[in-house]
Amino acid sequence: MLLLFFIQLTLVLIFLLIGWAIVKKEAYGLISSFRSRPKEEQEELIQNGYPQKTGKLLIATALILLILLPLLFTPFSYAMEVQIGVMVVLLLGGFIYLSKYEVPKKRKKSYIISTSIAVITFGVLFVVSYLGFQDAELTLKKDSFEISGVYGDDWSYEDITQIDLLDKMPEVLLRTNGYGMQSISKGYFKVKDYGNSLLFIYKGHSPYLLIQTNDATIFINSKDAEKTKDWYYQLVEQSGKAE
Repeated sequence: MLLLFFIQLTLVLIFLLIGWAIVKKEAYGLISSFRSRPKEEQEELIQNGYPQKTGKLLIATALILLILLPLLFTPFSYAMEVQIGVMVVLLLGGFIYLSKYEVPKKRKKSYIISTSIAVITFGVLFVVSYLGFQDAELTLKKDSFEISGVYGDDWSYEDITQIDLLDKMPEVLLRTNGYGMQSISKGYFKVKDYGNSLLFIYKGHSPYLLIQTNDATIFINSKDAEKTKDWYYQLVEQSGKAE
């Protein structure tokens, strides 16, 4: 939690510093592509107030993110997701708005580009979030078990070496390829004492089902504790293996 706090605080400070430099020190070269524009365009943009409004947008975004920072220390499960969403909406929406202060001959193009970027970004975020928050279901078949959803797969009972039900999730050290959010961990992570592992975890919802096979270490649970226990007992019965 503290790591997330310091990462987001650093982001806030970067936005504040860049915004302050643009507004107070007229460091317009910090704005993307401003320095490469013809002198006449630079002067027209300054006259339109484009650089100053860009700086104020960054400062406003930073202040709103700063206000939202304490959410990380509350029971609210989606604090990080809300902060990321607010930041994306403010920045992308802000840059669409700033297009009205572009030089007239580039204004339409600016609207099209900024709006297209916003639509694509929101589309990608929606798909990623939808897939990431889908429940992972464990299904038992005749000779194998399957975990559904993103990063899911099918594993043979013969390959299982250990099944255990854990009251506490081991410490997750590093995300290598997956969703690492405040409320869920899904994908490949480094786990203390277990190494590279495949996680389908809702944080704070014990117990956790550990399944070790010849080539994978899997942690999975459900928000419903009884469902996780049922997975454990059914898997033990089908495979004949347990801790």
